[in-house]
Amino acid sequence: MGHVFLFAKGKAEGDRTMVEILGSKGANLAEMTNLGVPVPPGFTISSRLCLSYLNGGGLPTELDGELRQAMVALEHATGRVFGGTPHPLLVSVRSGAAVSMPGMMDTILNLGLNDETVEALALESANRRFALDSYRRFIQMYANVVFGLRATGNGKRDPFAHAMESLKSARGVERDVDLGEDDLAELVQTFKAIVEREHGAPFPDDPWQQITGAIEAVFRSWTSRRAIDYRRVHRIRDDLGTAVNIVSMVYGNMGEDSGTGVAFTRDPATGERRVFGEFLINAQGEDVVAGTRTPLPLDEMTDRLPSAYQEFLRICTLLEEHYRDMQDVEFTVERGRLYVLQTRRGKRTAASAVRVAVEMVREGLIDENTALQRVDPDQLNQLLHPTVDPDQELDVLTSGLPASPGAAVGRVVFHANRAEELARDGERVILVRHETSPDDFHGMVAAQAIVTSRGGMTSHAAVVARGMGKCCVVGARQLDVDEDAGRFRVGDTVVHEGDWITVDGSSGRVIRGKVGLVALDPGEDFTILMAWADRRRRLRVRANADTPADAARAREFGAEGIGLCRTEHMFFEGHRIDAMREMILAETEEGRRRALDKLLPMQRDDFLGIFRVMDGLPVTIRLLDPPLHEFLPRGADELASLAHEMGVDADRLRHTVDALTEANPMLGHRGCRLGITFPEITEMQARAIFEAACDASADGVEVHVEIMVPLVAVHDELDRQAAVVRAMAREVFRERGLEVEYLVGTMIEVPRAALTAGRIAETAEFFSFGTNDLTQTTFGLSRDDSGRFLPHYVETGLLSDDPFQTLDQDGVGQLVELAVRSGRATNPALKIGICGEHGGDPRSVAFCHRAGLNYVSCSPFRVPIARLAAAQAAISHPL
Repeated sequence: MGHVFLFAKGKAEGDRTMVEILGSKGANLAEMTNLGVPVPPGFTISSRLCLSYLNGGGLPTELDGELRQAMVALEHATGRVFGGTPHPLLVSVRSGAAVSMPGMMDTILNLGLNDETVEALALESANRRFALDSYRRFIQMYANVVFGLRATGNGKRDPFAHAMESLKSARGVERDVDLGEDDLAELVQTFKAIVEREHGAPFPDDPWQQITGAIEAVFRSWTSRRAIDYRRVHRIRDDLGTAVNIVSMVYGNMGEDSGTGVAFTRDPATGERRVFGEFLINAQGEDVVAGTRTPLPLDEMTDRLPSAYQEFLRICTLLEEHYRDMQDVEFTVERGRLYVLQTRRGKRTAASAVRVAVEMVREGLIDENTALQRVDPDQLNQLLHPTVDPDQELDVLTSGLPASPGAAVGRVVFHANRAEELARDGERVILVRHETSPDDFHGMVAAQAIVTSRGGMTSHAAVVARGMGKCCVVGARQLDVDEDAGRFRVGDTVVHEGDWITVDGSSGRVIRGKVGLVALDPGEDFTILMAWADRRRRLRVRANADTPADAARAREFGAEGIGLCRTEHMFFEGHRIDAMREMILAETEEGRRRALDKLLPMQRDDFLGIFRVMDGLPVTIRLLDPPLHEFLPRGADELASLAHEMGVDADRLRHTVDALTEANPMLGHRGCRLGITFPEITEMQARAIFEAACDASADGVEVHVEIMVPLVAVHDELDRQAAVVRAMAREVFRERGLEVEYLVGTMIEVPRAALTAGRIAETAEFFSFGTNDLTQTTFGLSRDDSGRFLPHYVETGLLSDDPFQTLDQDGVGQLVELAVRSGRATNPALKIGICGEHGGDPRSVAFCHRAGLNYVSCSPFRVPIARLAAAQAAISHPL
């Protein structure tokens, strides 16, 4: 197989199955040619040459002969001569990766023009202005792409654009089209002079020299910063390379009977079944993309170019039925004749994706499995949260990590009490902090959104916000927050308390001022699609929920139980945290039990509410997990206030708090270690759980309770905590005169637990992987501090993904698979799930399916995402 593949006169040396070789664009050009679609003749150079070239191999010697042979075929197909007169063949040189990367790599138009061929083009077209305009465009584009003479981010201006603006100013005109022939001839000479001055060599007149330079430049564009960034964001492999498409030029700027445009076979915003697009009369494609002229609605082609319009509609129908998907089609009309330059899968909003998928099933174009695969699970966030109106101009202050999706508008506040106070008065507020702590919980509840300058995707702010379904951006490192002064700064911009900002938790943007938000209704098609997903998935989907309100929201989104109820979150509000602090600071068991007696009815009432909401579904309750210092005040004023409330000496209280402070609290006195040291804590929580379960059962509620012991590393830890729980169960059941079924299991979140899972499974009736901590302890990373350097690791390719967002299958994944195998070898009936942040990440969900887990658990708003991802995993990897 050679390096060059021809498509011309209704026949192509390739088709859409050769996308790895021809790239998406080349494969589709070949496919359309075979379909009889009017595609300008051309050929594609294999993407296999790209990586070889970039690795220092240069262009192979045999390529020159293949190129010349293909160009002869192109000359025969067009009746033109490359580099010759009187009918010069001009070509475009475009990139084309296997996965479409629109606008990320380079293109050159009008290649083949020089001082001789431009005169031939002027005679042939009877339009000298058109020919000269094409020539100056070519010089500018070629110099930009091949020689790198373009604007840069460090303030360097595009010298060609500057020359154009200077000439327009001298002539007193505002638009390019108002420049005459003499002006364009002058620009051509000016542009050539710029090339020789900036590049150090004359602009190449030889078309074969031009084409070699263009091919190499397109290959190099694979490693441009924007292309690399695009691949990182869209998770496209770096080892694909790009093909090069060389296509004979057709012109939409040859007069009023010519034009160019872009259209979708369905509305990309709504999914409505109608051809939707825009076009320009007497323009080239770059004019549409650049936005230098305002395009016309496609419907107006009916009056301007009626014959081409009708043919275009026919071709759109043909392409959609052939590809069985919505298409994005680029076209040019040259003197009334239609040419299709490209078709590709159309980008679309979530609402459009869902509607198109469901309607194409109804139309018989695709089956339900294909429809489910057509919708990106992460896109569903657009349907479940308000979003920033895309039609507005935005003053983006900075960006951070998109910790919890949605968008919100509010006045800036810097303290939780202030947030609560203003919200009580009806104000919409956004809480901005360096970072949040449990002390800020009431302010987080009151706020429309939370922004922090520190922290990662599993920081306190991120986890709490996601659980509440509240918009949140964390790790916005450019924010210089001065909480005491009531302001934050981004560069030279200062935002004071009370100023309005908008937070986009889906993209991580912090925007100055009020911005309109758009709330979407998922609609009937969404319900239908999710029903298809539920019939196919094997994985169950639960939710992480800590309150009855969270549980109710989870059921609305289709959760099949609660996979993680974090009991510590119940202690953050109002007077509850006072009782919790009293318990922590007590110096005797008797004092701790007095405080725990105050907490018992609060916990029991919360559990009762959750059991009622989750009637018939399992509820996994994790015993107290975080280090105790998280519940204690930190500032001098807060300590003094607590000392006054407790009636103790402030210095003595400060000494006690200092004594509880740990150097590395996430690896310190927390999780099951608290229950072993202070078994009365476990006793209180177990009593609250079983009393609530009995009360709910007595009311006719079907209760399925699962009690989870956190941070087990040694099997005896689970044995001892399980003994406390089961003893309390017997005591409560005897007191209430009834029993409820329950399970005792553990959270696998440290490597040792995964490695000894077989022994732990002798006691555990279920495993739930806490992948936040398992990732942290496996990598040796602090999840709260890693946000300072992990983005750099991902950007530079040291890590393919942030392991706190997408499960590290090579490392953490091996521990999960090992624990599953050894745990089930001991107990074949062992129920296994995952309750870390990865439970709502589509690729992590796919791993959980392959690993044989029973369920995933995630925040309520991510439940539909996990349901769809689980269905896609079942379709792709049937077990």
